[in-house]
Amino acid sequence: MQLEIGEELRPRQETNDRCILIVDDETVIRDICTRILKGYRILQAADGDEALAILARQPVDVILTDVMMPRMNGLELLHTVKEKEPNQAVVIMTGYADKETILRALKADADDFISKPINLLELRTTIDRVLEKKKLREELLHLKRSDRLKSDFLGLISHKLKTPVTAISLFIQNLARGIGDPDDPAFQSTLSLILEESDYLEYLIQDLLYYSEVILQEGPPHLSTTSLKELAEAVLISVRDFAAGRGVTVTSSLQGEYPSMKLDRQRIDFALKSVLENAIKFTPEGGVVSLSGEVSVDSVQLVIKDTGKGILPADLPKIFEKFYQVDPGHTGQVRGFGLGLFYTREFIQSHGGRIQLESQPGQGTTVTLILPRQ
Repeated sequence: MQLEIGEELRPRQETNDRCILIVDDETVIRDICTRILKGYRILQAADGDEALAILARQPVDVILTDVMMPRMNGLELLHTVKEKEPNQAVVIMTGYADKETILRALKADADDFISKPINLLELRTTIDRVLEKKKLREELLHLKRSDRLKSDFLGLISHKLKTPVTAISLFIQNLARGIGDPDDPAFQSTLSLILEESDYLEYLIQDLLYYSEVILQEGPPHLSTTSLKELAEAVLISVRDFAAGRGVTVTSSLQGEYPSMKLDRQRIDFALKSVLENAIKFTPEGGVVSLSGEVSVDSVQLVIKDTGKGILPADLPKIFEKFYQVDPGHTGQVRGFGLGLFYTREFIQSHGGRIQLESQPGQGTTVTLILPRQ
Protein backbone atom coordinates (compact mmCIF):
# COMPACT_ATOMS: atom_id res chain seq x y z
CA MET A 1 0.00 0.00 0.00
CA GLN A 2 1.39 3.41 -0.96
CA LEU A 3 1.62 6.03 1.76
CA GLU A 4 0.33 9.34 0.43
CA ILE A 5 1.41 12.70 1.87
CA GLY A 6 -1.01 13.65 4.60
CA GLU A 7 -2.02 10.04 5.18
CA GLU A 8 -1.76 8.93 8.80
CA LEU A 9 1.53 7.13 9.50
CA ARG A 10 0.79 3.61 10.63
CA PRO A 11 3.45 1.12 11.67
CA ARG A 12 3.42 -2.00 9.47
CA GLN A 13 5.14 -4.19 12.06
CA GLU A 14 5.02 -4.11 15.84
CA THR A 15 7.83 -6.60 16.51
CA ASN A 16 10.74 -4.14 16.25
CA ASP A 17 11.13 -0.55 17.37
CA ARG A 18 13.51 0.21 14.48
CA CYS A 19 11.86 2.14 11.67
CA ILE A 20 12.82 1.89 7.97
CA LEU A 21 11.64 4.44 5.40
CA ILE A 22 11.54 2.93 1.90
CA VAL A 23 11.64 5.53 -0.89
CA ASP A 24 10.96 4.36 -4.46
CA ASP A 25 8.59 5.48 -7.21
CA GLU A 26 7.75 1.83 -7.99
CA THR A 27 5.04 0.47 -5.69
CA VAL A 28 6.06 -3.13 -6.37
CA ILE A 29 9.67 -2.43 -5.24
CA ARG A 30 8.47 -0.83 -2.04
CA ASP A 31 6.21 -3.77 -1.29
CA ILE A 32 8.95 -6.32 -2.01
CA CYS A 33 11.33 -4.49 0.35
CA THR A 34 8.60 -4.36 2.98
CA ARG A 35 8.15 -8.13 2.83
CA ILE A 36 11.93 -8.71 2.99
CA LEU A 37 12.26 -6.44 6.00
CA LYS A 38 9.46 -8.09 7.93
CA GLY A 39 9.87 -7.43 11.64
CA TYR A 40 10.88 -3.79 11.24
CA ARG A 41 8.43 -0.90 11.35
CA ILE A 42 8.09 0.22 7.72
CA LEU A 43 7.08 3.54 6.18
CA GLN A 44 6.86 4.18 2.43
CA ALA A 45 7.34 7.21 0.18
CA ALA A 46 7.10 7.49 -3.62
CA ASP A 47 9.80 10.19 -4.03
CA GLY A 48 12.20 12.46 -2.17
CA ASP A 49 9.67 15.20 -1.48
CA GLU A 50 7.26 12.75 0.10
CA ALA A 51 10.10 11.25 2.15
CA LEU A 52 11.06 14.68 3.54
CA ALA A 53 7.43 15.30 4.51
CA ILE A 54 7.43 12.05 6.48
CA LEU A 55 10.78 12.84 8.12
CA ALA A 56 9.42 16.20 9.24
CA ARG A 57 6.67 14.37 11.11
CA GLN A 58 8.66 11.57 12.74
CA PRO A 59 12.22 10.20 12.96
CA VAL A 60 13.33 6.99 11.22
CA ASP A 61 16.37 4.79 11.78
CA VAL A 62 17.31 4.03 8.16
CA ILE A 63 16.26 5.52 4.82
CA LEU A 64 16.38 3.00 1.94
CA THR A 65 16.10 5.04 -1.24
CA ASP A 66 16.20 4.48 -4.97
CA VAL A 67 18.29 6.90 -7.08
CA MET A 68 16.13 7.42 -10.18
CA MET A 69 12.86 9.04 -9.08
CA PRO A 70 10.74 11.97 -10.31
CA ARG A 71 10.81 15.44 -8.69
CA MET A 72 13.56 14.78 -6.10
CA ASN A 73 15.86 11.84 -6.83
CA GLY A 74 17.67 9.68 -4.29
CA LEU A 75 20.99 11.55 -4.41
CA GLU A 76 19.23 14.88 -3.84
CA LEU A 77 17.33 13.32 -0.93
CA LEU A 78 20.60 11.94 0.49
CA HIS A 79 22.28 15.35 0.28
CA THR A 80 19.30 17.16 1.87
CA VAL A 81 18.95 14.64 4.70
CA LYS A 82 22.67 14.61 5.55
CA GLU A 83 22.77 18.42 5.63
CA LYS A 84 20.02 18.48 8.24
CA GLU A 85 21.05 15.36 10.17
CA PRO A 86 24.58 14.05 9.46
CA ASN A 87 24.03 10.93 11.59
CA GLN A 88 20.90 9.83 9.70
CA ALA A 89 21.58 6.40 8.12
CA VAL A 90 20.86 6.28 4.36
CA VAL A 91 21.21 3.25 2.06
CA ILE A 92 21.23 3.91 -1.69
CA MET A 93 19.38 1.43 -3.90
CA THR A 94 20.09 1.65 -7.63
CA GLY A 95 20.30 -0.30 -10.85
CA TYR A 96 22.74 2.29 -12.18
CA ALA A 97 25.92 1.10 -10.47
CA ASP A 98 28.19 3.42 -12.46
CA LYS A 99 31.23 5.09 -10.92
CA GLU A 100 29.79 8.61 -11.08
CA THR A 101 26.64 7.67 -9.13
CA ILE A 102 28.64 5.80 -6.51
CA LEU A 103 31.17 8.63 -6.12
CA ARG A 104 28.43 11.23 -5.74
CA ALA A 105 26.71 9.07 -3.11
CA LEU A 106 29.99 8.51 -1.26
CA LYS A 107 30.71 12.25 -1.25
CA ALA A 108 27.27 12.83 0.25
CA ASP A 109 28.13 10.26 2.98
CA ALA A 110 25.86 7.36 1.97
CA ASP A 111 26.05 4.57 4.55
CA ASP A 112 25.77 1.63 2.11
CA PHE A 113 24.55 0.48 -1.32
CA ILE A 114 22.09 -2.09 -2.71
CA SER A 115 22.05 -3.03 -6.40
CA LYS A 116 18.94 -3.79 -8.43
CA PRO A 117 17.62 -6.38 -9.07
CA ILE A 118 17.38 -6.75 -5.30
CA ASN A 119 18.95 -9.76 -3.63
CA LEU A 120 16.68 -10.63 -0.70
CA LEU A 121 19.44 -11.84 1.62
CA GLU A 122 21.74 -8.95 0.69
CA LEU A 123 19.06 -6.36 1.48
CA ARG A 124 18.31 -7.81 4.90
CA THR A 125 22.00 -8.18 5.74
CA THR A 126 22.79 -4.63 4.61
CA ILE A 127 20.02 -3.07 6.69
CA ASP A 128 21.06 -5.10 9.75
CA ARG A 129 24.68 -4.03 9.25
CA VAL A 130 23.80 -0.35 8.84
CA LEU A 131 21.63 -0.45 11.96
CA GLU A 132 24.47 -2.02 13.94
CA LYS A 133 26.90 0.68 12.73
CA LYS A 134 24.34 3.35 13.60
CA LYS A 135 24.00 1.90 17.10
CA LEU A 136 27.77 1.95 17.60
CA ARG A 137 27.96 5.57 16.36
CA GLU A 138 25.20 6.58 18.76
CA GLU A 139 26.99 4.91 21.67
CA LEU A 140 30.23 6.68 20.74
CA LEU A 141 28.47 10.05 20.49
CA HIS A 142 26.80 9.40 23.83
CA LEU A 143 30.19 8.73 25.45
CA LYS A 144 31.69 11.88 23.91
CA ARG A 145 28.71 14.00 25.02
CA SER A 146 28.91 12.52 28.50
CA ASP A 147 32.65 13.23 28.78
CA ARG A 148 32.18 16.78 27.48
CA LEU A 149 29.29 17.39 29.87
CA LYS A 150 31.29 16.14 32.86
CA SER A 151 34.25 18.33 31.90
CA ASP A 152 32.09 21.45 31.42
CA PHE A 153 30.14 20.69 34.57
CA LEU A 154 33.27 20.30 36.71
CA GLY A 155 34.57 23.64 35.41
CA LEU A 156 31.27 25.32 36.25
CA ILE A 157 31.18 23.73 39.72
CA SER A 158 34.65 25.03 40.59
CA HIS A 159 33.63 28.53 39.47
CA LYS A 160 30.33 28.54 41.37
CA LEU A 161 31.77 27.12 44.60
CA LYS A 162 34.72 29.50 44.66
CA THR A 163 32.80 32.62 45.79
CA PRO A 164 30.94 31.23 48.86
CA VAL A 165 33.89 29.07 49.95
CA THR A 166 36.32 32.02 49.71
CA ALA A 167 34.01 34.34 51.65
CA ILE A 168 33.43 31.81 54.43
CA SER A 169 37.14 30.95 54.59
CA LEU A 170 38.22 34.60 54.94
CA PHE A 171 35.68 35.22 57.71
CA ILE A 172 36.85 32.15 59.66
CA GLN A 173 40.50 33.19 59.23
CA ASN A 174 39.71 36.61 60.69
CA LEU A 175 37.92 35.00 63.64
CA ALA A 176 40.92 32.72 64.22
CA ARG A 177 43.20 35.78 64.33
CA GLY A 178 40.94 37.58 66.75
CA ILE A 179 39.95 40.19 64.20
CA GLY A 180 36.45 41.62 64.62
CA ASP A 181 34.25 42.68 67.50
CA PRO A 182 31.00 40.67 67.86
CA ASP A 183 29.30 43.83 69.21
CA ASP A 184 30.29 45.85 66.14
CA PRO A 185 27.32 46.32 63.68
CA ALA A 186 29.74 45.80 60.78
CA PHE A 187 30.71 42.43 62.28
CA GLN A 188 27.05 41.43 62.56
CA SER A 189 26.43 42.52 58.97
CA THR A 190 29.37 40.42 57.78
CA LEU A 191 28.13 37.48 59.82
CA SER A 192 24.71 37.72 58.11
CA LEU A 193 26.40 37.70 54.71
CA ILE A 194 28.45 34.63 55.66
CA LEU A 195 25.29 32.84 56.79
CA GLU A 196 23.74 33.65 53.40
CA GLU A 197 26.81 32.26 51.63
CA SER A 198 26.61 29.14 53.79
CA ASP A 199 22.95 28.66 52.81
CA TYR A 200 23.87 29.19 49.16
CA LEU A 201 26.65 26.62 49.45
CA GLU A 202 24.14 24.13 50.83
CA TYR A 203 21.80 24.96 47.93
CA LEU A 204 24.58 24.32 45.40
CA ILE A 205 25.44 20.97 46.99
CA GLN A 206 21.80 19.90 46.91
CA ASP A 207 21.64 20.92 43.26
CA LEU A 208 24.79 18.93 42.53
CA LEU A 209 23.28 15.81 44.05
CA TYR A 210 20.05 16.37 42.13
CA TYR A 211 21.81 16.95 38.81
CA SER A 212 24.04 13.91 39.26
CA GLU A 213 20.96 11.77 39.88
CA VAL A 214 18.77 13.12 37.08
CA ILE A 215 20.98 14.61 34.36
CA LEU A 216 24.04 12.39 34.19
CA GLN A 217 21.83 9.31 33.76
CA GLU A 218 21.21 9.94 30.05
CA GLY A 219 19.25 7.64 27.77
CA PRO A 220 15.59 7.08 26.89
CA PRO A 221 12.92 8.03 29.43
CA HIS A 222 11.78 5.39 31.92
CA LEU A 223 8.02 5.51 31.36
CA SER A 224 5.33 4.62 33.86
CA THR A 225 1.63 5.41 34.13
CA THR A 226 1.46 8.79 35.88
CA SER A 227 -1.13 11.38 36.85
CA LEU A 228 0.36 14.60 35.51
CA LYS A 229 -2.02 16.67 37.64
CA GLU A 230 -0.94 14.95 40.87
CA LEU A 231 2.72 15.25 39.87
CA ALA A 232 2.35 18.97 39.12
CA GLU A 233 0.56 19.63 42.42
CA ALA A 234 3.31 17.79 44.34
CA VAL A 235 6.01 19.89 42.63
CA LEU A 236 4.06 23.04 43.43
CA ILE A 237 4.01 22.13 47.13
CA SER A 238 7.78 21.47 47.06
CA VAL A 239 8.57 25.03 45.86
CA ARG A 240 6.20 26.95 48.16
CA ASP A 241 8.82 27.44 50.91
CA PHE A 242 11.32 28.76 48.36
CA ALA A 243 8.67 31.18 47.07
CA ALA A 244 7.63 32.26 50.57
CA GLY A 245 11.25 33.02 51.45
CA ARG A 246 11.39 35.44 48.50
CA GLY A 247 7.99 36.99 49.22
CA VAL A 248 6.42 35.50 46.07
CA THR A 249 2.91 34.02 45.98
CA VAL A 250 2.41 30.74 44.10
CA THR A 251 -1.09 29.85 42.86
CA SER A 252 -2.61 26.88 41.03
CA SER A 253 -5.72 26.50 38.87
CA LEU A 254 -5.44 22.89 37.69
CA GLN A 255 -9.14 22.20 37.36
CA GLY A 256 -11.07 19.23 36.00
CA GLU A 257 -9.92 15.76 35.00
CA TYR A 258 -6.44 15.04 33.65
CA PRO A 259 -5.70 11.76 31.84
CA SER A 260 -3.12 9.28 33.10
CA MET A 261 -0.06 9.37 30.85
CA LYS A 262 3.09 7.35 30.18
CA LEU A 263 5.81 9.61 31.62
CA ASP A 264 9.25 9.54 33.17
CA ARG A 265 8.22 10.93 36.56
CA GLN A 266 11.73 12.02 37.53
CA ARG A 267 12.32 13.96 34.31
CA ILE A 268 8.93 15.67 34.25
CA ASP A 269 9.34 16.51 37.95
CA PHE A 270 12.73 18.07 37.11
CA ALA A 271 11.34 20.05 34.15
CA LEU A 272 8.37 21.48 36.02
CA LYS A 273 10.39 22.26 39.15
CA SER A 274 13.10 24.02 37.10
CA VAL A 275 10.57 26.27 35.35
CA LEU A 276 8.74 27.10 38.59
CA GLU A 277 11.95 27.87 40.51
CA ASN A 278 13.20 29.99 37.63
CA ALA A 279 9.95 31.97 37.62
CA ILE A 280 10.15 32.49 41.39
CA LYS A 281 13.84 33.51 41.24
CA PHE A 282 13.16 36.29 38.72
CA THR A 283 9.92 37.55 40.26
CA PRO A 284 10.34 40.46 42.71
CA GLU A 285 8.92 40.44 46.21
CA GLY A 286 5.14 40.77 46.15
CA GLY A 287 4.87 39.13 42.73
CA VAL A 288 2.86 36.09 41.67
CA VAL A 289 3.72 32.83 39.91
CA SER A 290 0.74 30.85 38.63
CA LEU A 291 0.36 27.29 37.36
CA SER A 292 -2.54 26.38 35.10
CA GLY A 293 -3.31 23.59 32.66
CA GLU A 294 -5.28 22.66 29.59
CA VAL A 295 -6.31 19.25 28.26
CA SER A 296 -7.04 18.74 24.56
CA VAL A 297 -7.65 15.68 22.41
CA ASP A 298 -3.98 15.39 21.48
CA SER A 299 -2.03 16.93 24.35
CA VAL A 300 -1.86 18.19 27.91
CA GLN A 301 -0.38 21.63 28.59
CA LEU A 302 1.04 23.07 31.80
CA VAL A 303 1.37 26.86 31.80
CA ILE A 304 3.67 28.68 34.25
CA LYS A 305 3.21 32.46 34.27
CA ASP A 306 5.04 35.01 36.41
CA THR A 307 4.87 38.75 37.05
CA GLY A 308 8.65 39.12 36.98
CA LYS A 309 11.05 41.35 35.11
CA GLY A 310 10.68 39.54 31.79
CA ILE A 311 13.47 38.66 29.38
CA LEU A 312 15.20 40.98 26.94
CA PRO A 313 14.75 40.10 23.23
CA ALA A 314 18.54 39.62 22.91
CA ASP A 315 18.47 36.92 25.61
CA LEU A 316 15.49 34.94 24.27
CA PRO A 317 17.40 32.95 21.57
CA LYS A 318 19.97 31.85 24.18
CA ILE A 319 17.61 30.97 27.00
CA PHE A 320 17.75 27.19 26.39
CA GLU A 321 21.53 27.02 25.87
CA LYS A 322 23.54 24.89 28.27
CA PHE A 323 25.07 26.93 31.15
CA TYR A 324 23.50 30.18 29.89
CA GLN A 325 22.03 32.39 32.63
CA VAL A 326 20.05 35.59 32.31
CA ASP A 327 21.89 38.26 34.29
CA PRO A 328 19.72 41.41 34.35
CA GLY A 329 22.07 43.18 36.76
CA HIS A 330 25.21 42.21 34.80
CA THR A 331 26.82 41.09 38.06
CA GLY A 332 28.27 37.82 36.78
CA GLN A 333 27.07 36.26 40.04
CA VAL A 334 23.74 34.70 39.03
CA ARG A 335 23.08 31.81 41.35
CA GLY A 336 22.60 28.29 40.02
CA PHE A 337 24.26 26.28 37.26
CA GLY A 338 22.35 27.44 34.18
CA LEU A 339 21.23 23.91 33.28
CA GLY A 340 17.59 23.94 34.30
CA LEU A 341 15.96 25.20 31.10
CA PHE A 342 18.40 23.31 28.87
CA TYR A 343 17.45 19.96 30.40
CA THR A 344 13.82 20.96 30.73
CA ARG A 345 13.64 21.21 26.94
CA GLU A 346 15.65 17.99 26.53
CA PHE A 347 13.34 16.05 28.84
CA ILE A 348 10.12 17.43 27.35
CA GLN A 349 11.34 16.64 23.82
CA SER A 350 12.31 13.10 24.91
CA HIS A 351 8.58 12.59 25.58
CA GLY A 352 7.68 13.84 22.11
CA GLY A 353 6.59 17.19 23.54
CA ARG A 354 7.72 20.77 23.19
CA ILE A 355 8.23 23.90 25.27
CA GLN A 356 7.14 27.43 24.41
CA LEU A 357 8.41 30.62 26.07
CA GLU A 358 6.95 34.10 25.69
CA SER A 359 8.31 37.15 27.47
CA GLN A 360 8.37 40.94 27.35
CA PRO A 361 10.64 43.12 29.51
CA GLY A 362 8.65 44.42 32.47
CA GLN A 363 5.64 42.21 31.67
CA GLY A 364 6.70 38.82 33.00
CA THR A 365 7.25 35.47 31.32
CA THR A 366 4.96 32.59 30.30
CA VAL A 367 6.35 29.08 29.81
CA THR A 368 4.14 26.33 28.34
CA LEU A 369 5.06 22.65 28.62
CA ILE A 370 3.18 20.62 26.00
CA LEU A 371 3.09 16.81 26.30
CA PRO A 372 1.33 14.51 23.80
CA ARG A 373 -1.34 12.22 25.24
CA GLN A 374 -0.15 9.33 23.04
